[in-house]
Parts: sequence; structure tokens; C-alpha cells
Amino acid sequence: MKDLNRIKEVLVSKKVTQVWLASELGKNINTVSAWSTNRRQPSLEDLYRVSVLLDVDIRELLNSTKQ
Repeated sequence: MKDLNRIKEVLVSKKVTQVWLASELGKNINTVSAWSTNRRQPSLEDLYRVSVLLDVDIRELLNSTKQ
């Protein structure tokens, strides 16, 4: 499956950890890890909350699906 989100890359560029993000969202670290490795995708609500916490446009968290 193609990677659908860029959460991992944005976390690195913002110099924050998955542990921090999980704590801020009130989520289990395993959930955030699954999002970061594209094993699972966050809900739109969670994706929005991630964008607010990381101070990025929500579109920056998504990979383009155009070929």
C-alpha cells in the first residue's frame, strides 16, 4: 500500500517525537506509531488535531494520490 500520510516526516521536521504527539492527543503510543508508519490511518478528526498541534496545514500531512 502506498503511504497515505506524512506524519513521520513532519514530526522529524518539527523536531518532536511520537511520544510527545501521543501524549498531547491522549492516544496510545502504538496508535501514533501505526499512523507514522502508515500501517493505520488517523481519522479526519485526529488528522486535524495533529495539524493543529504541529502548526501545519492539514494538507502537509497527506501525500498526493495523483500519479
